[in-house]
Amino acid sequence: MTDTTEATGETEATGETGATGAKTTGGAAAAPAWLGPVGLTVVIPAHEDAHRIGAALDAFRAHLDARLGGGPGDWELVVVDDASTDATGALVEAAAADEPRIRLIRSEVHRGRGAALRAGVLASAGERVLLADAGLSIPPAELDRLEQALGEENHKSHGNHGNHGSQGNYGSHEDPAPAAVLGRTGNRLVRALGIPGVPGFRADTCGFALFDGDRARAAFGASVLDGPAIDAEVLRWVRRQGWHVAEVPVRRTAAATTAATTATGDRRRALKELFRLNSGGLAVAAVFIALSVYVFHGLWADLDGRYLKDALQDQNQWEWFVGVATDNITHLRNPLFTLAQGMPDGVNLMANATMLGLTVPLIPVTLLFGETVTFALVLTLGMAASAWTWYWLIRRRLVRSRWAAAAGGALAAFAPPMVSHANGHPNFVVLFMLPLIIDRALRLCEGRNVVRDGVLLGLFATYQIFLGEEPLLIAALGMLIFSLAYLLVDRGRALAAARPLGLGLVIAAGVCVPLLIFPLYWQFFGPQSYHSVLHGDNAGNSPRALVEYAARSLFGDAETAGRLSLNTTEQNAFYGWPLLALGVAVCVWMWRRRVVRALAITGAVALALSLGPWVPVPRTDVVLPGPWRLMVKLPLFESVIEGRVAMVCAPVLGVLLALALDRIVRMRTRELRTLGLLAVAAALVPVLPLPLAVRERAPVPAFITSGAWKGYVKDGEALVPVPLPDPGQADALHWQVEADFGFRLAGGYFNGPWGPDRIGIYGATPRHLSNLLRDVRYGQQPPEITPQWREQARRDLEFWKAGAVVLPFQDRGVELRDMISELLGRQPEKVADVWVWRVGPGQV
Repeated sequence: MTDTTEATGETEATGETGATGAKTTGGAAAAPAWLGPVGLTVVIPAHEDAHRIGAALDAFRAHLDARLGGGPGDWELVVVDDASTDATGALVEAAAADEPRIRLIRSEVHRGRGAALRAGVLASAGERVLLADAGLSIPPAELDRLEQALGEENHKSHGNHGNHGSQGNYGSHEDPAPAAVLGRTGNRLVRALGIPGVPGFRADTCGFALFDGDRARAAFGASVLDGPAIDAEVLRWVRRQGWHVAEVPVRRTAAATTAATTATGDRRRALKELFRLNSGGLAVAAVFIALSVYVFHGLWADLDGRYLKDALQDQNQWEWFVGVATDNITHLRNPLFTLAQGMPDGVNLMANATMLGLTVPLIPVTLLFGETVTFALVLTLGMAASAWTWYWLIRRRLVRSRWAAAAGGALAAFAPPMVSHANGHPNFVVLFMLPLIIDRALRLCEGRNVVRDGVLLGLFATYQIFLGEEPLLIAALGMLIFSLAYLLVDRGRALAAARPLGLGLVIAAGVCVPLLIFPLYWQFFGPQSYHSVLHGDNAGNSPRALVEYAARSLFGDAETAGRLSLNTTEQNAFYGWPLLALGVAVCVWMWRRRVVRALAITGAVALALSLGPWVPVPRTDVVLPGPWRLMVKLPLFESVIEGRVAMVCAPVLGVLLALALDRIVRMRTRELRTLGLLAVAAALVPVLPLPLAVRERAPVPAFITSGAWKGYVKDGEALVPVPLPDPGQADALHWQVEADFGFRLAGGYFNGPWGPDRIGIYGATPRHLSNLLRDVRYGQQPPEITPQWREQARRDLEFWKAGAVVLPFQDRGVELRDMISELLGRQPEKVADVWVWRVGPGQV
């Protein structure tokens, strides 16, 4: 193996004594002559351990002789004296004089436990390497447990190809033999030093661990930390190689108390080293935050005066969601319903994208800084957090290069459709839970702790429900497609994972159902619930939309993108032909990897589904049936905008990009590396995101901000703006937010039922007067006002429980004022910058 060579090179770089015993630049003294290959090496780091090292050597020598035999090739014991000032080194030298299989490595500079372990492991000659401590906190007899577990794991890995390696690294070429067996003792103090940062490991440290010898030398040779956090570094490195690590419980002795005291003294150093270990991830997070701030900097420049230009009315709506959640919770009202708009029926908040999972926890921010700050914060940090969790998943499961994973995470979160939705759909931008859900599902496939992973999956899914149900549904569809694709490319492994995955999903459902039964009952059967949402016949993607550029991409054209999409917030594909071509090229290049084949199938199926039930052939009049026809009538999917299914391709392309970069940066030929990086740049540059466009926000009438409205609208009455708020114009929602929800609104912008079949529509059910006011505002001539019109206006105002009709100064304001005056039979009052008609009980 090449690992030994790499380990020796690392020894020279770090200044430790290497396997040959040569003195290096770190000041280490020459070690005894190498005895040659042996079955087992025990490595013990020592510092100021004269009071106990003799007992440790005697105990290990007796156990190893009894367990392995007394021959020169059976075992060796390597003690690394980390610049002790007491008699530690002398005692070991005396023992070595009597027993040539005991070897001493001296370090002239005290560098820490990590440096000592690295020196001992790299100087080892064993086919297996046991890490132990001088205090015998875990007795030598526990080695038998580790040996037994390592033997069983080897047997299982060779006999069952569905249970070897790191199950999460789908498609990687893992060696089936496990790399190590860790002793787990339940020492929470040591675990508090940071080992939980190594996902998937419950063992405290490598303080008592049995490694495959070559892999131990490779892992410690790649390490750089010198202190106690080397455990976290080594375990993470092992995990990223796709090597399996087993864990078994072991017994602690009374000496563990002393070890715990020492660990407490090293806590500060361990935390510093853990920070260093994680600094790369923090740097990636900083890059993602900077990129997100760049995208939203126009909004942050003037939160009070600017509005996302392409948000249509979605920014008004989502700020209203923030405000109504805050108002409901602070007044101890039902957070799933409100009468604040849509009078007199109200709004089923659970049936709308209110994102209670964020709006409720951020209530303190909203109370202190306002709804717009919360809106901007959710978008900015949510997009960065989504990129980081995708990066975390890709780095943990698929690639070694940190920056290759970072590029993949950035593409998954900042792809053109994500930037399009960032104009006003936080529920499709804040997707940081989805990679965590995928990772937990992959852990279930490994089958190591099905109950724990099933419970956590249920909790994660429950929380995602309160962030966004449609993104979760689309993600679940993508995961289902991937699972079926993996079944095609690796039937044996997929079937082996099916049983633990199925059991885990049952457990997850058992967690979700009690937590969600009431909210989901309220959503589907409560007041103002509905059964599906009408999106029209053009909600699928045009085939051209797959290869063109989005409006906010560097090479994008707003006019072209506008013709090919529902609106500026629904540019759900627009990956551009160079990026899609790169994805195809990567699939061809890496087709031997099972994960690449499964990803290719997933991406292709998602793009096909996103075309909708009917697919127009570009530049012809031909319309073909699309695969979405099979799903359009299915429960839940009937409300999905099918074009959004193409968003599944953002993480698919992100993973393919990361895999490609991970291989490109490790190419030996500089010319090939340069060519590969140029190809990636050519695909990514056209879709680089531009900052979101902003405009000046429509001012809130002084009639509202001054509180003058309070003299016209009583408790329980509705204010009727002209025109009434609807999906086309919802500035009145912002008025209500600025008035701290002091009045209710007729009309509105939300999802609610329409007609006896309770079909979902956007906005309140239209009435004659609301239609009339909207039509005249946007250009139609007022009709002749007849007694029938006056009676209809009276009925509509009575239905809305109106207290006042408010007409702000605006285009066609004269026509509207005269028409309303004729409808109501009297002239309005001019109050500040609006015209007001009192229409409460007895006024009409």
